[in-house]
Amino acid sequence: MNELLLKGASVHTAEGCIATDILVADGRIAAMAPSIEPGEGTCVYDLRGKHVVSGLVDVHVHLREPGFEYKETIATGTAAAAHGGYTTVCPMPNLNPVPDTPEHLDVQTDIIARTAAIEVIPYASITRGQRGCGEPVDFAALAPRVAGFSDDGRGVQDEALMAEAMRRAAACGSRIVAHCEVNELLHGGYIHDGDYCRRHGHRGICSESEWRQVERDLRLAEATGCRYHVCHVSTRESVELVRQAKARGVKASCETAPHYLLLCDDDLQEDGRFKMNPPLRSAEDRAALIEGVMDGTIEVIATDHAPHSAEEKSRGLEGSAFGILGLETAFALMYTNFVATGRMSLEHLLELMSAAPRRIFGLGGGIAVGERADLAVFDLDEEYVIDPAEFLSKGHSTPFEGWRVKGKCLLTVSRGKVAYADRKLEEHKF
Repeated sequence: MNELLLKGASVHTAEGCIATDILVADGRIAAMAPSIEPGEGTCVYDLRGKHVVSGLVDVHVHLREPGFEYKETIATGTAAAAHGGYTTVCPMPNLNPVPDTPEHLDVQTDIIARTAAIEVIPYASITRGQRGCGEPVDFAALAPRVAGFSDDGRGVQDEALMAEAMRRAAACGSRIVAHCEVNELLHGGYIHDGDYCRRHGHRGICSESEWRQVERDLRLAEATGCRYHVCHVSTRESVELVRQAKARGVKASCETAPHYLLLCDDDLQEDGRFKMNPPLRSAEDRAALIEGVMDGTIEVIATDHAPHSAEEKSRGLEGSAFGILGLETAFALMYTNFVATGRMSLEHLLELMSAAPRRIFGLGGGIAVGERADLAVFDLDEEYVIDPAEFLSKGHSTPFEGWRVKGKCLLTVSRGKVAYADRKLEEHKF
């Protein structure tokens, strides 16, 4: 069926929220008007009382394929993304083979072309083999095909190597997307070096291991003119460093994730569901992150969706793999805890989860006639309990299991095609 008609919803555009029908044809928004009559064969969804938004964008996910399909595949990861209202995701290069050459990138993009439910724009690695050291990749050969360059999971340790990477990225109009971590400051740690860590005899990861490299990279970005994006900011020092750099005109942006805004090390349990990298920091760090989101220093909410097998997450805080899920819970968690409580407007949340990542990463899009039809439909009033058994991801590990939230995704349209539809909404299709 080539046409979709979305009727009766409140539609959130760049100009504001309006009551309008949306006709989708040939992958694009063909018309918007208060009342559109369907043509023969048009699939019509009755969306009275629902909200249509520009599809969410996550610039930091792990889809695990090729190389680690037992954790996730592009098919299952993008199905999970669509379930959460996402129409574009950018997967990190922690893969086998690492996308460090055009040929290795081909392996990944061929699978994407065959199996992805939504748009997938991958990252290439900064270094050959994504080692955080050694030889930089051929930036010019890879840049036109990727969202940017990242060695996510490893901080680039050598300053001269990062400076050269930034010069190469700047020369081809791309960006560096950095996991900031100073290896010599880790000391085998696996949770935040705070009160919980010391009370329970764990080994801690200090905040300086993150912010010290953020500080270095911002200085290098200023010197090279490179566009620079900091992954999963978790410390108050990092927020302040980015704030100051942006005030100086550095081409810098950053992201944080819902778990850093909603949890801190006071919430830790002896369970792998609470282990991620960077770790949950202190309550003071969380407060600084919230302030950074509110004042625009932190422009993007990403999830760092990182699925693992059940066995890999069953070994407690010390032994479990780093990483939790996020694609299927992010919007509802943020809506419930920030918008529904009056701490943030819905428009600001949509800026953080859709408009800003599109703008910063040059992805385009939006709700307007002629634009590609990347849309998500939410029932902002529907309450439900987060249940990993209902996830479409292969992974099930989330610290938010059992949380009551509202803001349920009912329909996701990617490139004009239905990528996800809730069963109840299907009953109101005609």
